[in-house]
Amino acid sequence: MKQGPFIFLFVLVAALPTRCQTQTPVQAATPQTSAAVWKFAASGDSRNCGDVVMPAIEVAVKKSGAAFFWHLGDFRKISDFDEDIQHQPEQLAKPLTLSEYRAMAWKDFIVSQLAPFGSFPVYLARGNHELIPPYTDADYIATFAPWIDRPNLRLQRLDDDPADLNPHIYYHWREAGVDFITLDNGPFDFGRDQIAWFEKTLAKDLADSTIVTIVVGMHEALPESISKGHSMNQTELGTESGRRVYGDLLKIQNQAHKRVYVLASHSHYFMDGIFNTSYWHEHGGVLPGWIVGTAGAQRYSLPPERSAAKAAKTDVYGFLLATVNPSGTIRFDFQQLNEKDVPAAVKARYTPQFVHWCFAQNSQSLGKNSGNQN
Repeated sequence: MKQGPFIFLFVLVAALPTRCQTQTPVQAATPQTSAAVWKFAASGDSRNCGDVVMPAIEVAVKKSGAAFFWHLGDFRKISDFDEDIQHQPEQLAKPLTLSEYRAMAWKDFIVSQLAPFGSFPVYLARGNHELIPPYTDADYIATFAPWIDRPNLRLQRLDDDPADLNPHIYYHWREAGVDFITLDNGPFDFGRDQIAWFEKTLAKDLADSTIVTIVVGMHEALPESISKGHSMNQTELGTESGRRVYGDLLKIQNQAHKRVYVLASHSHYFMDGIFNTSYWHEHGGVLPGWIVGTAGAQRYSLPPERSAAKAAKTDVYGFLLATVNPSGTIRFDFQQLNEKDVPAAVKARYTPQFVHWCFAQNSQSLGKNSGNQN
């Protein structure tokens, strides 16, 4: 695809991978077998105040003992300025133009939000804001290759298909009896190639008795969820392809008795039980599903149908902490973060006043104009 008009120059700390380097996996936290309880963490939507919130998530995730962190997309806003970038001292001294902001936004995400993790494993899913011009598929793959072409992902891709030499925006990896599948619905649909790959991956899981659990992570929630108005239902192709993926997962859960869990963000709140809707009760069954768009983006109001969820919170930041049991069952607990959890160095850089704004006013209901949910 055609490259965007901007050239990205990365000057990063020594621990941070560049386009030509790969991250060194953390050895201690990664489980080698399914004989013990272990953990991982996930969250998404770190635009607006992500440079403030993500460092707090990083500290808490590492403290939790999680083996990795899964970011479910929307790294920066791109359609307009992120408030955290605007409040960096150098930008306050000389405000950016919108084109200048867009040229440096992904670099900012890498330096401000990914670099604090160091060599700790981080996996990325693409959000719809990663597709706002001037960015393209090629830009995304080139910029985030150190994360979407990690050594274990490359080995898994080549094991699946020795001729598949180049990284994709969608991918999967296996860990302790669990197949983790990152899907790309940033364009609001999956597309034929991705669905063919996904169904081939599920077929291998079906035939492999060592895989007992499948966890699927993506940006927009699959169709017909409680968050239907802000999900793959936003496009006709998204509705069609999303229903197909949901049906595939139902089949492997109900017929092959694999445990299936589905994670998404896009809506800027926390919700457990997102597929407890009349549609899925009438069309095959309810999958366990979560929305966790709580990594710094402007918090959204909960939908009217929220009472059908097992749990729901808005005007919060935090992450899902998943506890994987030897049987393959997973318990998901929302870990809420507060203003006091923001590292001192971040407060010093952005000022306590702006940090407080992120917690007190970065919300539809707490004072900030809502604009469009997108």
